[in-house]
Amino acid sequence: MVDSHAHLDSPKYDLDRDALLTRAWQQGVDTILSIGIGEGPESMEGALDLARRSSGRPETPRIFATAGIHPHEAEFANEAALAKLDRLLGEPEVIAAGEIGLDYYYDHSPRARQRAAFLQQMEIAAARKLPIVIHCRPSEGSDDAWEDTLTALQDHWAGHGLGGILHCFTGKWEHAQKAMDMGFLISFAGNITFSKAEGMRSVAAKVPLDRLLIETDAPFLAPVPYRGRRNESAWVSMVAAKLAEVRGSDPERIALETANNFFGFFQIDAAAEPS
Repeated sequence: MVDSHAHLDSPKYDLDRDALLTRAWQQGVDTILSIGIGEGPESMEGALDLARRSSGRPETPRIFATAGIHPHEAEFANEAALAKLDRLLGEPEVIAAGEIGLDYYYDHSPRARQRAAFLQQMEIAAARKLPIVIHCRPSEGSDDAWEDTLTALQDHWAGHGLGGILHCFTGKWEHAQKAMDMGFLISFAGNITFSKAEGMRSVAAKVPLDRLLIETDAPFLAPVPYRGRRNESAWVSMVAAKLAEVRGSDPERIALETANNFFGFFQIDAAAEPS
């Protein structure tokens, strides 16, 4: 299995990160994409550092990294932060920019600044010829962030042909369709197991198998029956199980096909270490 989105550098893992990675390996997780947003731009190299420290260790998943400035911290996307992002995207272990995008639910950064930082980061990723990992969360009861995100992608990203991932997808079928038309994969996280996630599950049932990914978004969004606890990559199997249930498939096939989708999209040898 591949956990296509986990915040392995989170301080919540500082006391037992090695044990967490061992548990993931024991549950069949052989690859993790560690999301490099840190606690803000000043620490977005944490995922890369972790990927390098873990390289070659026995009974530990391979770790690839991203780097990006989350929309919550968009107001800190100054010239120095963007230059740092550009440098990080030049490292071989870093295979995507992200997570980047728009969050109108919390509005931790002004929306205008979020949109500007989103476009700036897309420009940097395009120059590095790397795909992007999208965070999109609209305000309650609205599609506002989806509308703005998809418009920005159509206007400033689709033409590059690099695609990306819609991480922790919570949108509507029409949003998934538009993104897939631009070369995006759709990734589902532990919240697909929540009792009120019927709409999410209905979309997951329709996404073509070759466009699906699974993730934990750990340490967030632990799946049922662990909801409310610190999430971890070992539990990505529960996302696969729920996807299998809603699609009338089996967990092993979902695990295998989503892993193949990940390796194929990033053009990674399934047996290769980050180099």
